[in-house]
Amino acid sequence: MAKTTKYCNFCGRPESQVDFFIMGQGGVHICNECALQAAEIVRENTQNKAETPALHRDQVPKPVEIKKYLDQYVIGQDEAKKFLSVAVYNHYKRLMQENSGDDVEIEKSNIIMVGYTGTGKTLLARTIAKKLHVPFTIVDATVLTEAGYVGEDIESILTRLLQVADYDVKAAERGIVFIDEIDKIARKGDNPSITRDVSGEGVQQGLLKLLEGSVVNVPPQGGRKHPDQKMIAVNTQNILFICGGAFDGIEKKIAARLNTRVVGYGSASENEQIDKKNLLQYIAPQDLKSFGLIPEIIGRLPILTYLEPLDRKTLRRILVEPKNSIIKQYIKLFKMDHIDLIFDDDVLDYIVDKAIEFKLGARGLRSITETIIMDKMYEMPSTNDKILNITLDYARTKIEKANMNRLKIA
Repeated sequence: MAKTTKYCNFCGRPESQVDFFIMGQGGVHICNECALQAAEIVRENTQNKAETPALHRDQVPKPVEIKKYLDQYVIGQDEAKKFLSVAVYNHYKRLMQENSGDDVEIEKSNIIMVGYTGTGKTLLARTIAKKLHVPFTIVDATVLTEAGYVGEDIESILTRLLQVADYDVKAAERGIVFIDEIDKIARKGDNPSITRDVSGEGVQQGLLKLLEGSVVNVPPQGGRKHPDQKMIAVNTQNILFICGGAFDGIEKKIAARLNTRVVGYGSASENEQIDKKNLLQYIAPQDLKSFGLIPEIIGRLPILTYLEPLDRKTLRRILVEPKNSIIKQYIKLFKMDHIDLIFDDDVLDYIVDKAIEFKLGARGLRSITETIIMDKMYEMPSTNDKILNITLDYARTKIEKANMNRLKIA
């Protein structure tokens, strides 16, 4: 008797063209490929129908709790931590506010943080993201340009947020966005130029609609590589924006406003109490305007805070105290090869001194440490040694050798 050929009841393909069939009642068959497509359809529909879970008051971390969490990873910067903790807590309360029958509507308080490079702006953002119950993303303002130019459109900021939220629009609409390097989109000058500044004031104008709260059509895959895709409407009314930037040179703007000098001996008697080593603590919105931010965008970033410059004591603590400190990271790396890494105390002091000398901030601690132990990271895994002790003489030799090599290349 001839064998009866089976066909998939969904796609119609015969048994010879598929890997296997799944049989059902009444002689119904479905091939493995149709089964996978059906599972994907079910998964997508389940995600689309699932409602974003509401936040409960007991889930919301208090400002003190948020700051204590930040203290485990970020040394110092208490002022910035307080501003950030309160802003995030108030953002949660905005999301939980119910219609109480009155006309009081809590507005969001977007933040702008100003601080020298390497003082911890991005680290604060990355650390607080671990603590949150809402979607959080970090974007870089340096790649943003006006529509029609090489770079990324303003809407790509929300594309990143959608991706983090697994394209759950409701979840994305209550998320938090950290815009790094916000100072890089400042106006280059008041005088018109032959060349158009496509990454400056135009980008600031485009950011206004995001910061103030409006419905924005967002390309889910990025607008320029996939121009025919279906747009997703995202309401930015409840999205909290945190901006950070170094604003290199803004001290001169602050000094001019305070009628003092960054360097020199001359100063007015009424300005004797001004700390010239940390002028950022006197920063005001008008200084941001003088630097090149347009008044409209400053008005939509009502909370302005600053990060303290890192002194020697703080850098020393950063090197060893946080949960993920640089020294602890390298100790763990060597521990994976069953090697105990030991730094002498004077080596740690030497690393800090070099970071201050090179004016690299906390970010420079890693590069200096890497330079010192690079040769050992190359050699030690192939040896039978179980202990590595880094001495001051060894560290000084490696740093001086690296500097000599740079001079030779130059």
